[in-house]
Amino acid sequence: MAMSIKATPGLEPCVWKTGNEALPCTCGGRAQMGRRMMVRAIRVPELQGVESSSVGIPGVAKDWSPSSWTTRTALQQPTYPDPHKVAQVVRQMEGYPPLVFAGEARSLEDRLGEAALGRAFLLQGGDCAESFKEFNANNIRDTFRLLLQMGVVLMFGGQLPVIKVGRMAGQFAKPRSSDFEDVNGVSLPSYRGDNINGDAGSLEARVPDPERMVKAYSQSASTLNLLRAFATGGYAAMQRTKDWNLDFASHSEQGERYRELANRVDEALGFMAACGLTLDHPIMTSTEFWTSHECLLLPYEQAMTREDSTSGLWYDCSAHFLWMGERTRQLDGAHIEFLRGIGNPLGVKVSDKMDPAELVKLCEILNPENKPGRLTVIVRMGAEKLRQKFPALVRAVRQAGIIVTWVSDPMHGNTIKAPSGIKTRPFNAILVSILLKRLSSKVSN
Repeated sequence: MAMSIKATPGLEPCVWKTGNEALPCTCGGRAQMGRRMMVRAIRVPELQGVESSSVGIPGVAKDWSPSSWTTRTALQQPTYPDPHKVAQVVRQMEGYPPLVFAGEARSLEDRLGEAALGRAFLLQGGDCAESFKEFNANNIRDTFRLLLQMGVVLMFGGQLPVIKVGRMAGQFAKPRSSDFEDVNGVSLPSYRGDNINGDAGSLEARVPDPERMVKAYSQSASTLNLLRAFATGGYAAMQRTKDWNLDFASHSEQGERYRELANRVDEALGFMAACGLTLDHPIMTSTEFWTSHECLLLPYEQAMTREDSTSGLWYDCSAHFLWMGERTRQLDGAHIEFLRGIGNPLGVKVSDKMDPAELVKLCEILNPENKPGRLTVIVRMGAEKLRQKFPALVRAVRQAGIIVTWVSDPMHGNTIKAPSGIKTRPFNAILVSILLKRLSSKVSN
């Protein structure tokens, strides 16, 4: 039985291979490194290649292997000083257990397919980037609790199932606009995320270190372990909705409004119990919770790719859901080449720079079978540009007959700086972005 944090019944057992051993799981792992691994412009010849063994299997990309991305230009990759050390670390990680399972990713794709057809609502949230310094159980709990709270508000108000996806357990890497940044008058290599280099203002800290990928894996595994416990151990039970109010908001107007909603949920649960409906059913005592991160650091993603023995599909077992950002979505680039071959549900972020015809082509590459739930288009434009640019994107996708899950990312594109210098987002702009996306989708349909 696989677990999608909530147990998913009906999955056949399979084998995950590591070295000469075979371990039971749901995503048989035969992933090996390719002949070359590109780290910016660096190639590592020692890594032994593996050709795709999935040619002819329905749903599997042709002429693809976990390492085929190395034949394309890979943007936003760090320049490691020792490519041989990178190869050593990646080989080491090939033998690690998967963080998530293929069956879980398939279950999420089914849920997202419902959202694409208007029968569910996708809620995704979490930190811009996780860090090693701020890793502790309380932070994980608070993020999980906030998403639970938001989920119950949306579910109760919208009368739709809510798919809860956290930007957690792997959201470390950060795309940068420049390879260098000015720190106190000194030009240093840009900080690219804790799984690549450090953020301290010294040259030594900014040198990319492949061992950080191992630490990121370890922290992701610990985070997932805690999330699974929260999701299935009673913390997410509907009877505990009153307990999900975060301390900082409990005495605010918004906190009071949430308490009122929680009381209404309690009343509904009481009515169900009076009717003889059990509240001990797993639907009431647990929740499905999925993880996601940006597919950016390709050596890490390749090292976590496994072949599922039940389907013959390849899955990136570092997260349930992966997306690519605005800076790495080139049609002939390495990131699209990698993502087109994995079975995970995928996302692509689009801004006002996206051409409608390019979006259609991108959808055809990543979802050639036009399967609901396979591809999510995450729109990040800001309220004003959304009004101008988004309708044309929707029309192009609709006219091509392509099925996608449309998502509004109102946090990016609406960023301003407060007088203190801290980045923030006006709530009205966030609300307008959500409403405009919803309206544009309806009009274009």
